[in-house]
Amino acid sequence: MPNYGTSYIRQIKIFKYIGCPIYCRVIDVKGKYGCDMRGLLSFQILWLLSRRKMHGEEIAREIEKRRGDKPKPGTLYPALRELKGARLIDGEKSGKVIVYSLTASGERAVHHATGYFCKAFGDIFESA
Repeated sequence: MPNYGTSYIRQIKIFKYIGCPIYCRVIDVKGKYGCDMRGLLSFQILWLLSRRKMHGEEIAREIEKRRGDKPKPGTLYPALRELKGARLIDGEKSGKVIVYSLTASGERAVHHATGYFCKAFGDIFESA
């Protein structure tokens, strides 16, 4: 069994999504399986923040433009808290809102996540 190391496992954690279930198996350092990818919310948040800093409502509007529906605060803000807890994003209070931006770890994570996404799903877009 391959040993992917803790760095790989940390990067894979960004693929813990909220939304529609998509199940894939990933081996962790203990040899267990289980990466439950649900929707693409976390990835989409990281990708949007790689473009520019935004507050929660801006993120929700950008997601709405792309998906056709706006995530509810009860979906969006727990995802932001989780990404912040994982130190992939940072939040700075600006007046009444918190403006989110990627951390250095978040920049690396979105780079790896984008590569993974393209590798996993790129052929779908090529055939469309």
